[in-house]
Amino acid sequence: MSTGPRRVYTDGACRGNPGPGGWAWAEPGGAWASGADPATTNQRMEITAALRAAERFDDELVVVSDSTYVVHCWRDRWWEGWLRRGWRNSSRQPVANQDLWEQLIPHFRDRPGLRLEWVKGHSGDEMNEVVDRLAVRAAATGRGAESEVPPTEDQLGEPDRVGGAPAATPADPAARDGRVPAGWRLAVVGLRSEALADSPAGAYLTERLGAILAAQLELHPDLVVLTGLRPGAEELGARAARDVGVPYVVVLPHPDPTAGWAEVDAARFASWCGAAERTIVLERTRPGDVTGRRASLARRDGWLRAVCDSVVAVGDGLDAEAELVRDRFERALAERGREGEVWHLDLPEV
Repeated sequence: MSTGPRRVYTDGACRGNPGPGGWAWAEPGGAWASGADPATTNQRMEITAALRAAERFDDELVVVSDSTYVVHCWRDRWWEGWLRRGWRNSSRQPVANQDLWEQLIPHFRDRPGLRLEWVKGHSGDEMNEVVDRLAVRAAATGRGAESEVPPTEDQLGEPDRVGGAPAATPADPAARDGRVPAGWRLAVVGLRSEALADSPAGAYLTERLGAILAAQLELHPDLVVLTGLRPGAEELGARAARDVGVPYVVVLPHPDPTAGWAEVDAARFASWCGAAERTIVLERTRPGDVTGRRASLARRDGWLRAVCDSVVAVGDGLDAEAELVRDRFERALAERGREGEVWHLDLPEV
């Protein structure tokens, strides 16, 4: 007889994003259920799976999900900020999937016996594979099912990555660009400031970045930080990675980015490059004028948006360029179904 809390695994799948979707929950050795939606997203199916499990059981419950979006909302209490801001996220934009969160958040808020636990998708966990296959089958057939006993083989769909981390496709730069480093790629972007690195605010941001990286390392043992090393947020990203022991990769728009810099600044930049796991230079030649270099930098940012799995965006709420960078990265990740993989880190108030 079990003396611990009930454990239920959940997963969502979507054939396209958006497209026909499915969700599922299952108890090890016990009951399960699945459902379908003809036009939905992967994130909505992940939330729905956790919601249906929470609705099904009212005792002490552990919901095990491979969705960082769902687990982080519970673990980091994102929902408190959403409610405080009237269903606006930290960028003051409407919270995605509000209709589903409005149903799930009361369980987070009012059930002390409920907790969520993350499992890496498609990593060999037997129950994660079961709910993945149930969700995939529901998405493929457009029909759900349920039972009080474990599913049989003919009730399971074919194993698929449609419900877990997006698989690389020929349209994905990570699949076709040999320069893309392996691992879970977290970019640090945002505020530019030559004075930030050696300031109290810089020390605070480095510490906070280190805490985020340490938490991400628990979720993603293959974590690697992507940074352009520009003074400000990008340099702090390298510093935090070094402090926590996470490898970082420097991504440069073109050769010789420090031409014209003061000798001491160029030497520091070279030192950080030398400590990196590797340096990627995206273009063969350095543009000859300021306009060309700005365009090259914009292309570098586009490359980072295309290949990163998550991002920490540093800002102060005032710098228009930093806010624009934040918005572009957030929209790029949202388009790939990764709304929950953006961290906004702001300068401390003086």
